[in-house]
Amino acid sequence: MKIFAQENSQFFEKLNKLVFPIAFQQFMLACVNASDAFMLGFVSQTSLSASSLAGQIIFIFNLIIGGLAAGTSVLAAQYFGKDDKVSVERVFAYVVKIAFIISLFFFFVSIFIPNYLMFLFTNEKELINEGIIYLRYVSVSFIFIAISQIFLCILKNSNLAVKSMMISSTSVVLNILLNAIFIFGLLGFPKMGIAGAALATSISKLFELVWAYCETLPKERIKLRIKYIINSTKVLVLDFWKYTLPILGNFLSWGIGFSMYSVIMGHLGSDAVASNSIANIVKNLIVCYCIGLANGGSILVGNELGKGNLEQAKKYGRLLCRLAVISGLASGMILLAVTPFVLSFVILTPLALYYLKWMMILCALYMVGKAYNVTTIAGIFQAGGDTRFGLICDTVTMWCFAVPAGFIAAFYFKLPVVIVFLIINFDEIIKLPVVIHHYRKYGWVKNITRQIYD
Repeated sequence: MKIFAQENSQFFEKLNKLVFPIAFQQFMLACVNASDAFMLGFVSQTSLSASSLAGQIIFIFNLIIGGLAAGTSVLAAQYFGKDDKVSVERVFAYVVKIAFIISLFFFFVSIFIPNYLMFLFTNEKELINEGIIYLRYVSVSFIFIAISQIFLCILKNSNLAVKSMMISSTSVVLNILLNAIFIFGLLGFPKMGIAGAALATSISKLFELVWAYCETLPKERIKLRIKYIINSTKVLVLDFWKYTLPILGNFLSWGIGFSMYSVIMGHLGSDAVASNSIANIVKNLIVCYCIGLANGGSILVGNELGKGNLEQAKKYGRLLCRLAVISGLASGMILLAVTPFVLSFVILTPLALYYLKWMMILCALYMVGKAYNVTTIAGIFQAGGDTRFGLICDTVTMWCFAVPAGFIAAFYFKLPVVIVFLIINFDEIIKLPVVIHHYRKYGWVKNITRQIYD
């Protein structure tokens, strides 16, 4: 292992500058959900479950913005590697415009029809009423999140991953502090419960947006220029949608499918909802390094492809796959190790605790598949513009297996909650052989940059 590290020291030096900041950023973002669940758990199990279900709307929105950011990163990484900063700014401006338009839609539906949104996930009136409150208070944050995430994406792709981490992490700390203040009514503020968690999110995301914008002001930085917002470059717009639409389709297919899991669990009772919520929060905390490896690896491989160093990019891909397996094994062991502490810490009914224990064990068992799949599909393949494979692979495994099998298991055969949870999370294992085969075809090893003329 030591010889392996020495031979690839340059790779690890570059990778660490990207992976650890991005992984820490992902960890801090997951901490927000954990703090919401932890603090609202002290208010009531109803508030905890309602915020989890209402959070599915935010989850879908974040998937859309995440898809736009991922598409931005595909082009930004290669053009920045090519040292074509003007093209990066043109892509940046166009995506901010699109993200803003999408955020307005989510803002309006959360303000005016939150009851219909909540009814998609549960038929329990108490959960619907609490979820309506949450959605209306959190609605304005959609605008702040949409724009700030594109800013943070550009910072990560222009050698400022640490700065992006600092902004996002500070926003998370602010969010957690405001959670405590608004939820429990500290420092003279009224006790707001679930509304306080939503308000804290909106304020912290505004803070994040302002800081991210200020970081682009220095002369040498990639900037958001009004002229590029007004006049987009057609060839870059076409390239952006060519690579982004499959990513968006993939994210939405996976995200809506994942929301169907919440629909299934939401109709199996409050105990199933609460335990599933906690299991997903803990899993998301543990899997952060794997996501950081995928995102950082994508930027690193994309830079090399943009420079025309195809063999070097290929070598980096091999190293990333090895690291994915190692990080998946480590993540699974960590998840098993923290399970007893989580069970002793959360306040749930005995039945919900039983569900949670087995959900944690099952999450640990498929972590290697999760790590490898996210590193290749969301990292290596996207770096070379190979985005259609992820759409096809994830859509088939989720919608032809996981979702229908979950519904049949839950509502036709009426299998136990833990078995249903196993079935709907088995897609990561099913698609693993196909992903490995596709990686070895090396269709992702290509330079997708162009010579752009005014």
